[in-house]
Amino acid sequence: MSTEKQKVKKKRYWACFVYPDSAPEDWQDILIKTGLSCAISPLHDGDINADESEKKPHWHVIMCWPGPTTYAVAEDITNRLNAPIPQAVENVRGYYRYLTHRDSPDKAQYDEKDIVLLNGFDIADFIELSATETDTILWFLQSLIREKCIHEYASLMAYLQDSDLRTEWSVARKNTVFLDRFISSGRYMAKAKTEQDMAKKVVETARLRDEQDAIG
Repeated sequence: MSTEKQKVKKKRYWACFVYPDSAPEDWQDILIKTGLSCAISPLHDGDINADESEKKPHWHVIMCWPGPTTYAVAEDITNRLNAPIPQAVENVRGYYRYLTHRDSPDKAQYDEKDIVLLNGFDIADFIELSATETDTILWFLQSLIREKCIHEYASLMAYLQDSDLRTEWSVARKNTVFLDRFISSGRYMAKAKTEQDMAKKVVETARLRDEQDAIG
């Protein structure tokens, strides 16, 4: 899209590049003070151009407004960052995945844990999973619960948060009843099995004692 077309367009989401050699030292503080929720990529210092030359190290930044805003407003912020002109973002979820080149295996890969989130940015707010995607994540969560012997819903949520599994955390948050019942029924089954094993042990102990008494 040409710059002229962008200038007459209002969008809620804008992105830009920030370069280490030109950005102010407090450039992240500048973003924080805007109050906008933002996501900052890991430093892209391993990107390669088509001619195999190294790209200039840079960060990708997503900036989110509460409502549609103009190019001029977005440009005011990029100017304060000494960054190139802002670009309108149509799909925040897709752009967020590009912060680490998640869907571009031919490009340098970056760790999602190195993404910096400012002012409450949460990618879960932009994710609309299909029924199939949700079922796949729930299947994973059930397997995780069994593998880790998780006996409380709170423990599951803490594990997902500590592991920075944001999408899985979001799905678990929206499926509290299903997962809590699965966990509690598993806990009940484990308790019932323990009680059954104890009962068998008591019966077996009594049988052995009776045998010994008969011999004696």
